[in-house]
Amino acid sequence: MAAKNGKNLVHGMEPVALPAHFFSQLLPAIDDLAELKLTIFCLAALQQKEGDYRFLRFDEFLADDQLMRGLAIIDESLTAREALQRGLDKMLARGTLLASEVNVRGEMTRYYTSADSAGRALQQRILAGEWRPSADREIELLPARPSIFGLYEDNIGVLTPMIIDALKEAEKDYPPGWIEEAMRLAVEGNKRNWRYIRAILDRWQQEGRGREKPGRRLGRRKPSRSR
Repeated sequence: MAAKNGKNLVHGMEPVALPAHFFSQLLPAIDDLAELKLTIFCLAALQQKEGDYRFLRFDEFLADDQLMRGLAIIDESLTAREALQRGLDKMLARGTLLASEVNVRGEMTRYYTSADSAGRALQQRILAGEWRPSADREIELLPARPSIFGLYEDNIGVLTPMIIDALKEAEKDYPPGWIEEAMRLAVEGNKRNWRYIRAILDRWQQEGRGREKPGRRLGRRKPSRSR
C-alpha cells in the first residue's frame, strides 16, 4: 500500500484487521479481481489514516507501485489505470466506497471514503459545503512500522504461543517504543531471550527509562541466535 518513501506492507509489519462483513458479505459477492484487490487495499489504507476525516485520493492509488503492478496484470486489454478505475467503479456501485467531488484550489478532486457512518457523515458535510480539505490537512499514508512480533522473530528467536501471549500483554503494559528498545539492548548484550527483555521493561517501569544510550533501530537482518 502507498506510504512515504514507497514502502509497502510486507512480512513483519503491523497486521491489518479486516472487518467481519468483508468475509461474510463482500468476499462471497465480489467476482472481479480488480475490485477484490482494491477492496482489501482501501480497508487497509483507511486504517492507516489519522484524524477525524479518513479518505483516499485518486492520486494515492496511482502512487502505490505494488498496487498498480498488481492491477496491470489482471487484464492485458486494460492499463493499470483503467483497471484501477474499473475496480473503483465496482466498489462504488456495490456501496463499499463513497465518492465526493471537492474543489481544491480551483481543481475538482475526488475523495473516497468508507461507506460506514463516519464516511457518510463526511460525505454529507462535503455536499453541504461544510468541509473541504486544506493543505495542512492533507495526510499521506503512514509508513508501516515493524510489529514487535516481526522484530522478535528477526532479532531474538522463534515465536512460540507463550512468547506471542507475552508480547501481546507487553503491548498493553508498556509505552510504544519501549519493547523495541529493550530488544535492541538484548541484541547488543547478546541476551536474546524474553526473560532478559522483560527484566529491562520492568526496571524501566519501576525506575524510569533514560539511562541507556539510544542506539540503532532493529532491522530485518537476522543475526545468529543463541539458545
